[in-house]
Amino acid sequence: MILKVYPTDSARAAMVVAHGAGAGQTSPFMVRTAAGLAERGIAAATFDFPYMAEQRKVPDKTNVLERAWLDAIAAAREQFPGLPLVIGGKSMGGRIASHVAAAGAPEVTALVYLGYPLHPPGKPDQRRDAHLPAIAQPMLFVQGTRDAFGTADEIRALLPALQKATLHEIPNGDHSFKVSGRGAPKPDAVLNGILDEVKSWMFEKV
Repeated sequence: MILKVYPTDSARAAMVVAHGAGAGQTSPFMVRTAAGLAERGIAAATFDFPYMAEQRKVPDKTNVLERAWLDAIAAAREQFPGLPLVIGGKSMGGRIASHVAAAGAPEVTALVYLGYPLHPPGKPDQRRDAHLPAIAQPMLFVQGTRDAFGTADEIRALLPALQKATLHEIPNGDHSFKVSGRGAPKPDAVLNGILDEVKSWMFEKV
């Protein structure tokens, strides 16, 4: 597994950020996120799942995605020795990170979900949360109130069943954290606010 590393001076923690289903590690969101973490004293790394690295459009099967995450964790442990390791990412990338953590990943300190895909759009009964109560590490859900894959309110309803979970909601934000409405903040401002929250939460938890 080859990681794209975003180093920082005097890092207090490291985070591996996985991409969502439709765009890889070179997408503007992924680059801005990883670079923004590094600017905040968090050594960051990204990677591409096999289908993205091979320029295929359809995501790999779940077991292949999970294996890629395990490989990324092993590579990160070598890249960032001694640092607390946080894993997570955008949508599918964060969801697969949660699978790995639920199955047991003691080298992982915490998880951050940037838009957790609780269910497919328009299909609220097709839930993807059965494994989440098994995760012992602290978890941060960053969720828009208009997210078609699961609103902030839907995530909030899950929290009592989870061991160590926190919700940071994005008012009027969709799955891409685009905020609608008159006078809505620009995407970069929204992302900077998210990364500030991630930093504060992470430094408190790790």
